[in-house]
Amino acid sequence: MFGMSHESYLLLDAVVTIIGLIVLITKFKVHPFIALIIAAGFLGLTSGMPVDKIIKAFQDGFGGVLGFVGIILALGTMLGKMMAESGGADQIAQTLIRAFGKEKVQWAMMFAAFLVGIPLFFEIGFVLLIPLVFIVARRTGVSLIKIGIPLLAGLSAVHGLVPPHPGPLLAIGVFGADIGKTILYGLIVALPTAIIAGPIFGTFIAKYIPGNPSQELVDQLARETDNKSLPSFSITLVTVLLPVFLMLLKTFADIAFAEGNVVRNWMDMIGHPITALLLALLLSLYTFGHRQGIHSKQILKLLDASLAPTAAIILIIGAGGGFKQMLVTSGVGDVIGHMAVNAQINPILLAWLVAAVIRIATGSATVATITGAGIVVPVVGMIPGVNRELLVLATGAGSLILSHVNDAGFWLVKQYFNMTVAETFKTWTAMETILSIVALIFIMLLSLVV
Repeated sequence: MFGMSHESYLLLDAVVTIIGLIVLITKFKVHPFIALIIAAGFLGLTSGMPVDKIIKAFQDGFGGVLGFVGIILALGTMLGKMMAESGGADQIAQTLIRAFGKEKVQWAMMFAAFLVGIPLFFEIGFVLLIPLVFIVARRTGVSLIKIGIPLLAGLSAVHGLVPPHPGPLLAIGVFGADIGKTILYGLIVALPTAIIAGPIFGTFIAKYIPGNPSQELVDQLARETDNKSLPSFSITLVTVLLPVFLMLLKTFADIAFAEGNVVRNWMDMIGHPITALLLALLLSLYTFGHRQGIHSKQILKLLDASLAPTAAIILIIGAGGGFKQMLVTSGVGDVIGHMAVNAQINPILLAWLVAAVIRIATGSATVATITGAGIVVPVVGMIPGVNRELLVLATGAGSLILSHVNDAGFWLVKQYFNMTVAETFKTWTAMETILSIVALIFIMLLSLVV
C-alpha cells in the first residue's frame, strides 16, 4: 500500500495509532479508557483486519486481562482499605521511626513506604502516609523534602516493580512470566533503587529545596495518633506480607518438587496471586477488623467504599488489554519483534525504552506498561533465552520515568508539598527519573546472573 511493503505499512500504522492515542489523551483530554478503544478500533480497521474479527480481538484482550488483573485489583484494594482504617500503616511507620531515630528518620520513612506500598496503589499509599510526613517533620524539625522524597521513592518503587501491583501483574500476564520470580527479582531491584532515589537523593536535594509546608495542611494532617488503638507491628507485618510470602513459596515449590507432585500442585494453588491475596484479605478481616473492634457491618461498608475509586483504573487496564491484543492480532507486534531482532537491540532495553517514551508522552504509567508490553511481547518468541521476569521489571521501570505536568501524581505532590512547578521538577520529577534509570541499571546487572 502507498508503494510500501506490508511490514513497513503496519509499522507506520502502529506509529500513527500510538501518536493518535497520545494526542487524544494529552491534547483533547479524552479519557484513556475511551482513547484506547478508539485507537484499537482504528488500528484494526487500517491494518486490514477482517471487520468481524476487530471487535472479537478487542473483547478477547479486554476479558483476558481483567479475568486476572481485575480480581487482583479488587482484593488488593480491599486489603489496603482495611490496613488504612485499622491504623496498620501508622504502626509500621511509627515503629520504624522509633527504631531509626531522628538522625535517620528519612530511612525510616522510605522503609515504611516500601512495606506499606506493597498492597496499596501509589495514590492511596500517598494519601495514607502523607500525614506522617507532616507529623515527623514537626516533631523532629527535619526538612519536609528530606522526609517526603524517601517516602515517595518507596511507594513508587514497589508500585512500578513489585507485584501484586497491577502494572507488573499485567506485564506478567502479557509476557508469561513467573509471579514468584518476578516478586523476588522485583524486591532485589526495588530496594536499592528506592534507597538511591529516596534517602540519598532526598538528603541531597533538601539542601537546596527544604520545603515550606502549607500551615493549613499541617493543621489538618499533622494529628497525633493514639498508639493504643493500633494493631501491633508484628500482626500488621504478617498480614501485609502474607501474599508476597505465599507467592514466593509457590516459586520455591516449583523448584523443589517435580511437575505433578501433590505438594507442588497445592502450593501452586495457594501461592497463586488470587488465592494469596484472598487469604491475606480474610486474615485482615480479623487482624485489622474484628480484633480492632470494627464490627461486621462497618467492615462491609469499608470494603464497598474501597472499590469505587478503582473503577476507572480497571476500565483503563481492560481497554489497554484490548489494544494490546489488536497489536498482536493485526501483525504489528510481529513486525516490531522482527525489527528488534534484526537491529540486535537488547530486549530488556527495548522494553524500558518503549514504556519510557509512552510514559513521557501520556503521563500514565498504566498506559505505558500495557502498551509497552504489547509492543515488546513478540520479541520473546524470536530471541531465545530472554528472561521474561526481567522484561516485566524493565517495562515497569520505564513506566516510572520523568513524571511531569501531564501526570496527576505531579500535581498531587506539588500541592501537598506546597512547591512551585520548578521545585516539583527538581524534586519529584528528578526522583522518578532516578528511580527509572537506576532500576534499569540493576535489571541489566541482574540479567548477567539469572
